[in-house]
Amino acid sequence: MFRLRNAAAYCYRFFDVADEIDLGTCRELLKRTTEPRALKLQREGSKYIQLSSPPIGVDIGERTLLTSGGPTQVHVSARIFHHGAISIVTRVPITPGITLGELVPLADELYDNDAIDALAADELSRLRTVLGAGMTGAHTWDEREEYTVLFAQEIDDKPTGAQVLGDPDLARLLIGERERLSASETHEVLDQHFSYSERDLAVVEWNAAFIYEPSGSPDVQDLLEIANAQLLELRYYDEVLDRELERVYDVIAAKKGGSIFYSPYKRLLRELMQTLIELSEFIERIENALKIVGDVYLARVYEAGVRQLRVAQWTGQVTRKHRLLQQTYALLKGEVDTDRSLTLEVMIVSLIVLEILMALLQVTGH
Repeated sequence: MFRLRNAAAYCYRFFDVADEIDLGTCRELLKRTTEPRALKLQREGSKYIQLSSPPIGVDIGERTLLTSGGPTQVHVSARIFHHGAISIVTRVPITPGITLGELVPLADELYDNDAIDALAADELSRLRTVLGAGMTGAHTWDEREEYTVLFAQEIDDKPTGAQVLGDPDLARLLIGERERLSASETHEVLDQHFSYSERDLAVVEWNAAFIYEPSGSPDVQDLLEIANAQLLELRYYDEVLDRELERVYDVIAAKKGGSIFYSPYKRLLRELMQTLIELSEFIERIENALKIVGDVYLARVYEAGVRQLRVAQWTGQVTRKHRLLQQTYALLKGEVDTDRSLTLEVMIVSLIVLEILMALLQVTGH
């Protein structure tokens, strides 16, 4: 059994608050009360991970959190992403000397905690008031993402990463399971584990991660935060696409037949074109938010986080629905173009008939 000496639980709550956030404007707004800082990866190999628009962090301060063990002093911070997401992070201290097994009940409580949810929602509301001028298309979405990072900087006897990985309580700590797990389930939970040196460890699961990092570097958890923010945005725009597809189908079903001089889909086409442009910009922002140009340790951990969070599946789902909306737009545009062509043909034929009639009148008039 390993005893944690310097450790904390970082409880993340991710919210989608706008179509886009101007980080430059937000930085100036935040400077009135605090000093915002742009995310910068620091450890070796981080230069191979490129952030197109690094999110900015802001220190909020100390708060009191009610847990089953009584009132606890926690530290709250936030991070603002240009693609419209904000994360509120609650740092909960872990009692020194506690073992991984003894930590399971607290971890289970923190993974789904109403008090943390309420605290994060309150701080988000205050932050949105400050950042109002920096947000484009501000909105409220009821859904959110949750993630917890258990970060240990110091463990008694300074074990190796392999030794910590072999602790029988680590797997159930990651999923908050108080009962013993089977060997197969333990293997499944601990499958995505990484070590850069002999004395560090990162284990990534879909709802939580355990990081043993004697250097104190926050790079791994920062990358997991980015992956969760991307997942949140993909979920939000998946819902936007669902609503838009449903609206388009309803409009098409409700439209009566047009005439050769009028198409019932012109307005819908304009709205669809605007939506497609906005969604294309969003997909580009998400895809370009982080680029990996080398097979380095941090890149492998980030990619593991992306796999565990099923980001690729959500990306594929959003892309398919976006393509379906494009196909719908093309079909409607084809129908409008056909109506226009028919209208022009009718006008040309009418002009020809009119000329013939005028010619006949001139002839009969003589």
